[in-house]
Amino acid sequence: MQMIYNSPNYCVVEFRSAEGDPFVGGYEIMDKAARRELFLGGELADKFRFDVSELIAREPSIEEVDDFLSNFEGLMQQPLVLH
Repeated sequence: MQMIYNSPNYCVVEFRSAEGDPFVGGYEIMDKAARRELFLGGELADKFRFDVSELIAREPSIEEVDDFLSNFEGLMQQPLVLH
């Protein structure tokens, strides 16, 4: 588990298999303001990883990354619980 993005609005954590390669795992996207989260695994995680790679290649601002992550807000149904 590794935090790969953290802003005032969102946090993204990457989960990898113990072997680390090939990529097997997923991503947890957390909306801090709405206190909701989403876990992406399988093909959705692969698509997310590809899209993020393209986004990072453009050297985006924090606002642009947050705007990208806001596209997932409608899917975030799981309450964010701290423990």
